[in-house]
Amino acid sequence: MSSKPRERKNWLIVLNWIVLASFVMGCSGEEHPLPTSSPSGETKVTLRMIESLTNSNRTVILKSLLAQFESQNPNIHVELISPPFTQADITIKTMLNVKQELDVMEVRDINVADLASQGYIDPLNTYMSSWDEINTLSNAAKSISVIGRKNYFIANGLYQRQMFYRKDWLEAAGLKPPSSWEEIYETSKKLTDPAKNRYGFSFRGAKGFIATSDTLIRAYNGDRVNLDDGQFLNDGSTIYTSPEAVKAMELYLNLYKDASPPDSLYWGFQEQVEAFTSGVTGILLQDPDVIQTIQDKMHPGTWATAPLPTGPKGNALVSVGGAGWGIASYSKHKAEAWKLIAFLSGAKQNTELSKKYGLIPIHTSAVKDVFFQTGPYKTLLDMTLKPDTYLLFKPPFQYPGNSSWDKVAMETGQVMLSGNATIEETLSKWDAFWKEQKRTTGLELNKN
Repeated sequence: MSSKPRERKNWLIVLNWIVLASFVMGCSGEEHPLPTSSPSGETKVTLRMIESLTNSNRTVILKSLLAQFESQNPNIHVELISPPFTQADITIKTMLNVKQELDVMEVRDINVADLASQGYIDPLNTYMSSWDEINTLSNAAKSISVIGRKNYFIANGLYQRQMFYRKDWLEAAGLKPPSSWEEIYETSKKLTDPAKNRYGFSFRGAKGFIATSDTLIRAYNGDRVNLDDGQFLNDGSTIYTSPEAVKAMELYLNLYKDASPPDSLYWGFQEQVEAFTSGVTGILLQDPDVIQTIQDKMHPGTWATAPLPTGPKGNALVSVGGAGWGIASYSKHKAEAWKLIAFLSGAKQNTELSKKYGLIPIHTSAVKDVFFQTGPYKTLLDMTLKPDTYLLFKPPFQYPGNSSWDKVAMETGQVMLSGNATIEETLSKWDAFWKEQKRTTGLELNKN
């Protein structure tokens, strides 16, 4: 992911930005033959499908799409399993370990390498090669599911981080939206008034910990980050070894201590977003899937969006991630499972989901819609228009250990934030983790 896109015309650039920076796509390598069985006559097939990024709003939308699918395919019934978000990945892994009946599963960019290396999911290249909507599937959507030149899921939407802020709070305080991490800290500190239960920053110290810590560290390292391998610098060392990483974590620690709710040390996604929408915090860094929730719970004009903050060198490191639908390797109904995935991944259905839930659509044809070129989505376009400022990097999806990284960082990071470890000690542990990933990764994936 080293080249930079130059298109400037419309929202299509959001995906084209990644298209030019994606992995080289391919369909090489051995795969299971494409199943040809399908339900016929009075045979009724039940597909078991499970979510990972479970959200009550999205589940309602998904059930509506599944009802459409079942009406068009009366011999297929879909049983949707929606475990709580905090337990979903563990639930899925447990089901896979014991080979509990499962056909379609939500695979995430952060765990696709782990699932593929253990043989839990089938590559989809053979299916995709004959799919009638493959030509409009963006390379961005393809790239996040690639391990060893094979696609293991089709994204159900793309995620890209931006800043949400309380416009009314900033205006009342005579402040401008912060554009750098230093300004985030100063602005958040000025907005903080514990006596009123008001804090500047919506911190996230539990699951999803790395969404802030790694983003901040990369921003401080700036153009020294290897854009093809985002946990490492151009000199081969990890992003955690530089003096800039220490400075980044000093600001991170101060942001928590001086401008965030004390209990945010244990906040995950839901708590972080709820604090923003309920008026406890004034600045939130999140993906566009929170837009619908914010619109539902906040009055127009009280909030707005802005680009990600930059580091001391004037850069912010950005990426596009996502999750999507894959097929369990031991499924007994793979043809029907693919039929469902193809339906949900079609431009019409995916655009419906993207608009209602707040995602970047996966088809290049869909992003021409004016809906994705205005309002809170426009900030994402603004960032793509400045590729020298907002540097696109490849997240560490190819490392099987990436699936455990957030937990490792969270546990050690909470110790640091609690005052029981130094910044240097914590960074040393993070450095050791990624050195080990670099040393051991490769052999397992080459078998797939």
